[in-house]
Amino acid sequence: MDSKTIVLNKEQIHAKINRMVHEIHELCYSEKEIIICGIIEGNGDKIANRIANQLEIISSLKITRSKIKIDKENPLSSKIECALRSEEYANKSIIIVDDVSNSGKTLMYAVKYFMESHVKAIRPLVLVDRNHSRYPVKPSFVGTTISTTIKDHIHVEMNDENEAVYLV
Repeated sequence: MDSKTIVLNKEQIHAKINRMVHEIHELCYSEKEIIICGIIEGNGDKIANRIANQLEIISSLKITRSKIKIDKENPLSSKIECALRSEEYANKSIIIVDDVSNSGKTLMYAVKYFMESHVKAIRPLVLVDRNHSRYPVKPSFVGTTISTTIKDHIHVEMNDENEAVYLV
């Protein structure tokens, strides 16, 4: 039987997101505009929307929201798609948002996609970093870091009925 252990509850998720919002504001306060781009598969786009909403409340930064579609299991199997055209994010800072970073593969392909154009900075953000990096991309903003075994799985639920991070 599979057991689930709660890693973060709803209040803890909100606190982690709130802290990361303040870290972004502290780092990017002098920017004219930042792009918040959520990875669609998983909960990256939901977390990105919360980050953008809170940033708009606490700062005067111009926030442009976007989404990026990447096949997390096999990123080379289909084209990576982004809602923004390259001229819309050229010379701007981009925050790529995902729910969990395991090996760093998804973040690596997202960064690679944006590196096709000239950007000012790319700063990945994840709610949970599992510390199994195999790719040279580390998140700039991390909600929590959990050292897990390769066999463990982190499941993030963010819906109307439940909001939690589980170790499965």
